[in-house]
Amino acid sequence: MKLPEGPKTSTRLLSRQFKTDPLRLLDAMSDRYGDIFTVMADSTPIVYVSNPQGIKQIFTSTKEITASGKLNQGSALLLGNNGLLMLDGLRHKHRRQLLMPPLHGTRVKSYGQRICQVTEQVMNDLAMPGLGYAYGKSFYAYPTVQKITLEVILQALFGLHEGERYEQFRQLLSNLLSFARSRWLRLSLSYPFFRRDLGRWSPWGYWLDLQRQFDKLLYTEIAERRAKTDPTRSDVLSELLFAHDETGQPMSNEDIRGIFPSLLLGGQDASATAITWALYWIHRLPAVRERLLEELSTLGESPDPMSIVALPYLSAVCNESLRIYPTQVVTFPRLVESPIQLMDYELSPGTIVIGCIYLTHQREDLYPQPKQFQPERFLERQYSPYEFLPFGGGARRCPGEVLALFEMKLVLATMLRRYQLALADEKKVEKPKARGVNYPPASGLKMLMLEVNPPPERSQELVTNFT
Repeated sequence: MKLPEGPKTSTRLLSRQFKTDPLRLLDAMSDRYGDIFTVMADSTPIVYVSNPQGIKQIFTSTKEITASGKLNQGSALLLGNNGLLMLDGLRHKHRRQLLMPPLHGTRVKSYGQRICQVTEQVMNDLAMPGLGYAYGKSFYAYPTVQKITLEVILQALFGLHEGERYEQFRQLLSNLLSFARSRWLRLSLSYPFFRRDLGRWSPWGYWLDLQRQFDKLLYTEIAERRAKTDPTRSDVLSELLFAHDETGQPMSNEDIRGIFPSLLLGGQDASATAITWALYWIHRLPAVRERLLEELSTLGESPDPMSIVALPYLSAVCNESLRIYPTQVVTFPRLVESPIQLMDYELSPGTIVIGCIYLTHQREDLYPQPKQFQPERFLERQYSPYEFLPFGGGARRCPGEVLALFEMKLVLATMLRRYQLALADEKKVEKPKARGVNYPPASGLKMLMLEVNPPPERSQELVTNFT
């Protein structure tokens, strides 16, 4: 076996550095060792690759390098044992295929108007004086966008947007997703000593109680839908209710339940992070904002959502935001099952390989001046899926990619068309901070609501409400 070079620092120290400032550590590794390096985890070599050809080989050499679910078992306490990350082979492939119809194509298009409406509702709440806000008062973009992405999740995953069951899910998921990002849960997941159920007033007990509440609510919803079918529903849950597993048997309630945790966490946090960073760059760079507004103005007063998502410069802005801070910093780990030559190195079975998305997106040969926000690069060049891969790739590619991009474009377009926003501190340089596997702005991105531009058909009503 011939491994790439790598740091000789102890595993414990490297792990601490990675938890403290992972992106800075990755930059330092790249500067010293180039586009492939090895980090030892006790006796197991982990090879990080940011070379596009190397990443292509990782994704396509499926016999020698497998996307083994057992490498993701560390997430089982958070996501459950039946989630997509833990499944392998035919079972994993089949479950992914079940998610394709409700998260792609015409199904996603049907969410367009709802995404725009939710964005307006959340932003209008900020502008309403009755809620304690006035024009020019500040708000934090990241938690605000999280409210929007949670509403989109409720629609896309469960088909809910009103009524008692919707309110129950909305409140419970808000509590569950918030606690999933908490320091207390991180401690419980990291140290077995903290995983003691002392009732809902203890961190682990509270987490288990939230899980039980979710199970009860979901299984009640499943039972009611099985008893009264509605073929017009197009959400993920409705798709799964009458699906069959890889053996041809109907999906059990437990199998259905196992699919949701990763979709919930990714659907809210990853999307909110991407949208928040785009808001930062758009309002930090006046030329970008002006060009976007000019492009949006060509669509008229009431554009169809599909005409919005087709805008080339809006797409380029979204891609550039995802390039600088991708929704996945690294790919999910792969396991070398049989000897293979990767680039100029020989890897033995048992070696773990990881594609480093963040470093690939920082390559000077692909993205000149990579630290600068330059959407034009995506208008001038078509990148391969091994050069630009914000949602991962291969068998573990994010199944919600199409919905995430669709949502990102519509939320940004609605905000820019309807609201005049500004950064609260235009001189402040925002830095990313790890929250789970995502890296939103450390401050939450403080912004100002300056003005609301009501649509013509509701202008008189909204002006009355806002004065």
